[in-house]
Amino acid sequence: MPPGQVKNWEVGQRLPRDVIFHNLPAQLATQLGQPPAGQRYVRAADEILLIESGTGLIIDAIPGLGMQ
Repeated sequence: MPPGQVKNWEVGQRLPRDVIFHNLPAQLATQLGQPPAGQRYVRAADEILLIESGTGLIIDAIPGLGMQ
């Protein structure tokens, strides 16, 4: 996330289309385990988000991982 840009997502809302997210590092994905069917873990800024694959609805968030 560019400096000065405030995160603009919340659990229960859709991940905005302009948010850039990344797949998790393999080791972290292994530690978290397989997400429920139709969902996936992604990294956005320094948070891990669990989102619905088709809609981008944010199911859960793990903040503050320091993974810039």
